[in-house]
Amino acid sequence: MIRPIMKEIFFLQQVSEEATRADLPIGQDLQDTLTAHRDHCLGMAANMIGLKKRIIIISLGLTSLVMYNPVLLEKKGPYQAEEGCLSLTGSRPTTRYQTVTIRFRDQHWQEQTLTLTDLPAQVVQHELDHLEGIVI
Repeated sequence: MIRPIMKEIFFLQQVSEEATRADLPIGQDLQDTLTAHRDHCLGMAANMIGLKKRIIIISLGLTSLVMYNPVLLEKKGPYQAEEGCLSLTGSRPTTRYQTVTIRFRDQHWQEQTLTLTDLPAQVVQHELDHLEGIVI
């Protein structure tokens, strides 16, 4: 289901709760909502659709990846970036890392580890910030 984009700053600044298997359907809502905004959005966190759960989705070109309870394990190569967000107006400067390694559960609730670089790494960092209530 395509859900409306949350723009309430107080809600977005709250730390998200751990996801459980019962939250697996949220991944489909994120997929549907990201697809609806694909022309100007590369990732989303569940709090951006009004659900305070530790779930994100990132676009990887022709496919997207939903991550449940993602954790940043490693980051390398800091650089300065300018980012916008569907939940906020305008853009803001931030520090990001060229390469990141993430541990998460997939749609089958299997634990995975993934290393991302460049734009996918930047997108996942932005969405991880959302889970921590960091609004950038």
